[in-house]
Amino acid sequence: MHKKSAEETVTSLHDLSAVDLIAGYRAKQFSPSEVLEDVLAHVAAWEPHLKALYAFDPEAAREAAKASTARWTGGEPSGALDGVPVTVKDNIATKGVPVPLGAASVKLVPAEKDAPPAARLREAGAIIFAKTTMPDYGMLSSGLSSFHALARNPWDLSKNPGGSSAGAGAAAAAGYGPLHLGTDIGGSVRLPAGWCGLVGLKPSFGRVPIDPTYVGRVAGPMTRTVDDCALMMSAIAKPDRRDGMSLPAEPLNWKGLEKSPRKLRIGLMLDPGVGMPLDKPVREVAVKAAKAFESAGAVVTEVDGILTREMLDGLDNFWRARMWDDLSKLTPAEQAKVLPYIFKWGESGAKLSGVDVIRGFNQTMAIRAAAGKLFCELDYVISPTAPNVNYPVEWASPTNDPMKPFEHIAYTVPWNMSENPAISVNGGFDAKGFPIGVQIVGRRFDDIGVLGIAKVFEGLRGAQRPWPKPPGR
Repeated sequence: MHKKSAEETVTSLHDLSAVDLIAGYRAKQFSPSEVLEDVLAHVAAWEPHLKALYAFDPEAAREAAKASTARWTGGEPSGALDGVPVTVKDNIATKGVPVPLGAASVKLVPAEKDAPPAARLREAGAIIFAKTTMPDYGMLSSGLSSFHALARNPWDLSKNPGGSSAGAGAAAAAGYGPLHLGTDIGGSVRLPAGWCGLVGLKPSFGRVPIDPTYVGRVAGPMTRTVDDCALMMSAIAKPDRRDGMSLPAEPLNWKGLEKSPRKLRIGLMLDPGVGMPLDKPVREVAVKAAKAFESAGAVVTEVDGILTREMLDGLDNFWRARMWDDLSKLTPAEQAKVLPYIFKWGESGAKLSGVDVIRGFNQTMAIRAAAGKLFCELDYVISPTAPNVNYPVEWASPTNDPMKPFEHIAYTVPWNMSENPAISVNGGFDAKGFPIGVQIVGRRFDDIGVLGIAKVFEGLRGAQRPWPKPPGR
């Protein structure tokens, strides 16, 4: 049995949750400046190996931390996240910083203003000290990018962190502070959260305003605990008129996560209906999670998946055409800079007919209908987050095949199209100690309920094993 060293028994400032940081600031146990310096030192130890960050700005962060320290000293914090270090994904605009979208083909033009989620974080007092890396145009479940250095998974540097919120997943698992903001259109928050041992929430569509907005696209927290996820949501789930599809303001109690699993109707979805076969260790972790809920009083029933081959291929066709619309506007020189995997995939969209593309888009409506029918009889659905345990860091996706790009998102993508909230929580580890995610899905707009059930699962699962340490430590 592993015996903790004296060093491991004391939690470092960079490993503290956001909830604990706020409590520590309030009790004057430490200051935002002290926390930031500890985070920066930890980043210095990890970042040469992970390559998780973009637009890293420690000096601006130090100034922000100094101002936050003064506010806490005066007993006047500016918001719920005052002094908490945060990272924001490349594709979420922050004023004055270019938004490369992970692609060397994109012109580097400084953003004029913060996108809605970044603006809400600053208003809450969070210290955005860096942005995080992503693959080209956010269309890969990988840390592979033509613009950023290759991002790696801190649990095993030879493995992929997932994507497209690749750097966010790596940074959160490595302890670059407690709060990280990603985006998700088919699993891009939940997949790296699953492969990096994190909590990753895809909120109900429109719950967190975003700009630019698009069908199925959301911004969501990537954290180490459910409580931190809820705290971050309390700051970013506020209306912004720039998002014409955002939900109206609603007085949600993000602290009210107490929920009993007794008599809840939970569906266990082991077969999504299509996609990659399910790895045995992943199946075992999902089944164990379902049994834990059953032991706690929930009524668990195995249910069929709702995704079909026609649905997944239709989404693929639609997204290929959408990608080609962007790529076709580039000059030949710019096109040559795009990641070859992405260019090959997008270029195939030029061969699709208008009817093919419309049929593909219409599959979003078919998925919505299937999800609605499923939740007529259920309160929540439990499934694996991803079908596979892990895959090589150099691969563009778990199949590494641009003609079969979405075989791994069958558990996650339906809920983007149906707009249901879905969260990935670490459910366990394989025999080699690599994390495996469990996904919990709720009815549309039941974000608080999904967080509550995820918190219940944290308790049923038990304590997380120690987080990975930088090489050589």
